[in-house]
Parts: sequence; C-alpha cells; structure tokens
Amino acid sequence: MCNSAGTLPSWPAVSLADLAQTVTSGATPEAGNPRYYTADGGVPFAKIEDLTRAKGRYLELCNLRVTDVALRETAAKLYPLGTILLSMYGTIGLAKVCALPLAANQALCALVPPFRCDPGYLFHHLEHIRPLWSRFSGQTTQANISGGIVRAHRVPIPPEDDQVLIRTVLDILDTTIHQTETLIEKLKLVKHGLLHDLLNRGIDDNGELRPPLGEAPHLYKQSPLGWIPRDWACVSVRGAGTVQLGRQRSPQHERGRYLMPYLRVANVFDGLIDFSDVYEMNFNPTEQEVFSVLPGDIFLNEGQSLELVGRSALYDGPPNAYCYQNSLVRFRCGSGAIPEYLRAVFKRWLDIGKFMQVAKQTTSMAHLGADRFAEMSIALPSRREQELVVERARPIEVRLSTEEGVVRKLRLAKSGLMDDLLTGRVRVTPLLDAAAPA
Repeated sequence: MCNSAGTLPSWPAVSLADLAQTVTSGATPEAGNPRYYTADGGVPFAKIEDLTRAKGRYLELCNLRVTDVALRETAAKLYPLGTILLSMYGTIGLAKVCALPLAANQALCALVPPFRCDPGYLFHHLEHIRPLWSRFSGQTTQANISGGIVRAHRVPIPPEDDQVLIRTVLDILDTTIHQTETLIEKLKLVKHGLLHDLLNRGIDDNGELRPPLGEAPHLYKQSPLGWIPRDWACVSVRGAGTVQLGRQRSPQHERGRYLMPYLRVANVFDGLIDFSDVYEMNFNPTEQEVFSVLPGDIFLNEGQSLELVGRSALYDGPPNAYCYQNSLVRFRCGSGAIPEYLRAVFKRWLDIGKFMQVAKQTTSMAHLGADRFAEMSIALPSRREQELVVERARPIEVRLSTEEGVVRKLRLAKSGLMDDLLTGRVRVTPLLDAAAPA
C-alpha cells in the first residue's frame, strides 16, 4: 500500500516518520487511580471512542481527563494542538486533528507537528488511504496495525503550491458537507417536534392541530396510553394490521428451483431499504405467498443492537419481487390504517425508546419479538385524519430526503476528487482553471 499509493514519478514519496516531527503513541494510566484521573481541570485524554464520536476533522472533546501527575509518572504524553491522531486498533486508520493539547492512549498513533508538508494535505491523504490500512492489520480477532507500519508509510508529496490547492479544494467540499449535515440535524429536530404534536394531538376538522390537553381537555379522553384525542381508538399493533416474522435462513434453502432475493436486517435502515446487497434463498410457491413483499409493507429490525432494534422502513417497490428473512418483522396495514402513518409511529417509537422497553437482550443483540411487537398499543385516528397527518409531515420529509441526497452526492464527489487529486491522476491547477469563470 504505502509505497505505491498512486505516486507519480515527479512526486517524491516521503515516510510519515520523516514528515512529522515525531510519530509516537501514548499509554493508559492505571484505571481508577485518583492521582491520575480528574473530573475537573487536567488534560483531555483521547481514546478511539472519542475519535469515532467526533464529527468532522477535529477532535474537541474527550470523555476522560488525566492529571499532570499521570503525565509525569506514566508513559502518557501531552500532544500539541494540530497533532494528527490515527487509530491503530479496531477502527483502524481513522484520523482526527487535535483541536487542543491532549494526551492519548496506546491505541492511537500521534503524528506530532510541525510537518514537512501542508498539514491539511497530509490529513486528506490519510483520509483517502484509510481503507488500505486493513492490508497490514494482524490476523487476530480485532484488526490492528503497528506504530512501525504507520511510521514507514510513504506519502506522495506534490509541489507546495499544489498541496495547498488540493487541500483548499477538499476543504471546500468538507465545509459544504458539514453545513449540509448541520442543516439535516436541524431538520430532524423540527421533524421530531412536529411528529410529537401530530401523533399526540392530531388534526381537527378545520385542518389544524388540536389544542393541547391543557387548553381543551374536553377534546381528549383517558386510555391505556394516557390522554389521547376523544375520537381516536386505542388498539394493539396486531389490531391495526398483520405482523409476520420472516423465514429462517437455513443451508437447505441456499439452492433450489424457486430462488428469490430476500431482505434481511442489513438491508433495512431508518427510513431506507438498501437493495445494493441482497442475497437469494429458495422460497417455494407456498412460502412465497406468506413471505412475499408488497408495496406498503413496513419492515422492522427484529434482531439488532438495543438502541437500533425496531428500526423501520417502508417498502414502495414492485410487488412480489422480494421475500424476507426472520431478522425482520413485517407489518402490513389493515383497512383502518395507512402505511405512511404507521411508519411515522414506529419511527417515533424508535426515537423515544419504546422498542428498547419491550426488546429482550441476549448476549450479542436485542430481539424485538414479533409477538411482543404485535401487542404494543397504538393510538389510531380515522383513516382521513391519518392522511392529513401524513400530508402535514410530508414537506419536512421531502426536504430531509433532498438534503440527505445532496450529502450522498457530495461525499461521492469528494471520493472521486480525492482519487484524482491525491494520486496525481488529475493535476489540480488545470482543474481549477477549467472551473474558473471566463
């Protein structure tokens, strides 16, 4: 990887050991020792979890803080502002720039400035080659790379002006991506608040949100779910439609006359079904009648991590093109419910932790359970009011979907530009000249 990462003959390749003032790693002071850890003051202490949690390029927050005593008495080191931390264990190759002086544990390799190249160019290079570190990971349960491998990695170094231009182009894309992601988070908050009102108060005969309980108690009634609009029904999920667990995967079904593509938990995200990685399994005609997928079916993650169990998406593709596996639960609306409304309810249940309350935790994952899900209670308005709720929520859904599509396109554009610019396949100066207005 390191000696041939797209290096052009005219670009010298320099090792990270020679580019950074120091390439080193830290240590973890004795856990729980009050002399080494503090809740206030001290120095931020970075771990891999802090890097994975940080959004964007910079590491600004750490969960732990160590004392000056820890820095004096252990192998933990204080790194200056601008140090690039690179994860070596587990989530290998993840890079973040220190936005403040901090220490770090032995799982993080520290590239300490000053650098013999543009720091931003170096960071983008490390971003670009991250997938390639896996070639050097040890053959153990947890992937890892060594500090020696990091130090030996060679970086193609274009002329200084080109480094600055490459960094500038990629920084502009990063800024645009960050701004769009920030907008998406704000839109999600707006949607969350809107759905809270719509799914608890509904829409009255005048097409407006009902007044809240405190202002118009006569419009509400007590139910097992608490106060709900007076003309709503409190029913079980099973009472609003049918609940069906998927077919179990088995070696005997891997081949046969009736192979069908099937959906599994890895295909169903929050509001999205990914059809790019679909497997096949044999479903005979009788099984296809039970497990075929129809437009309007809602699929929920049956087995997942506890915080994601119940994650759901609405299928709107062609009928009978797919079946599904028992890592998913299918909900199919009855005559009194519409899919978009029920999907909004299930999304809210995920957000407020209702699925976590009914799921059963095993050693490795949580299970929603088709029967437990089917017995959950739901406040159900008339079909007409459901349609009004969906209509009121649609603009924010469309805006969110649009902005999420923009982010996907920007990330794809950045990936292509990184491939071109950081390998020298496309020179940055002609690219900028071509983009400049006449």
